[in-house]
Amino acid sequence: MIEPNKAAVVMIDMQNGFIDESSPLCVAGARASIPACVRVLEKARESNMTVVHAIRSYAKDGSNVEPCRFDIWNAAKPLSPGCNPAIDDREPEELAAHDGEIVVVKPSFSAFFKTDLHETLQSRGIDTVVLTGTTTPNCIRSSCYDALSLGYNVAIIEDATSSRNAEVQTSNIADMAFIGAFVLSSDEFSRFLLANMENTTERVRDAIRSNGSANVR
Repeated sequence: MIEPNKAAVVMIDMQNGFIDESSPLCVAGARASIPACVRVLEKARESNMTVVHAIRSYAKDGSNVEPCRFDIWNAAKPLSPGCNPAIDDREPEELAAHDGEIVVVKPSFSAFFKTDLHETLQSRGIDTVVLTGTTTPNCIRSSCYDALSLGYNVAIIEDATSSRNAEVQTSNIADMAFIGAFVLSSDEFSRFLLANMENTTERVRDAIRSNGSANVR
């Protein structure tokens, strides 16, 4: 079981530029996941869990856009200053950060890559991250693997994440579950939080400590 005060919900890239159909960077399934993301945020806030908003913000000249994405971005310059407000870097009102919540501006796909998210979570004693947002094969998956590499327990809220189609969504969720992520729905999270999730990080840490003590004897 994971204690709420040791877990953080990390919502990734749920911004107009990735949600609005007029954006060249729109993720087909992102808009449909908004209600599930809202449910997760509401339950996390009610439970006093840490909430993190990991977002992208592109320079007007595209200097911080990934080269692999530049041509698509250049069509309308979403998530950049001066772009159409419908596709800017803001989160929709129902998903926007509340006072006191953490906002991380990430320079690439993972919420952990070249950000202070790991240090921030460690300072709060957090050992579990709950991932929501878009897109599952890119930002969710890279954040998942970075979090696992850093020693966190990782949960994925399946219906609060999204991909360009159902096949991509299903295969990527399956891969993350296979490597060790705990997958659940927004309804399960709202009803039980993470009560059914094993704290693998704590169990392994205790086992290593126990082995060390045995070797001393």
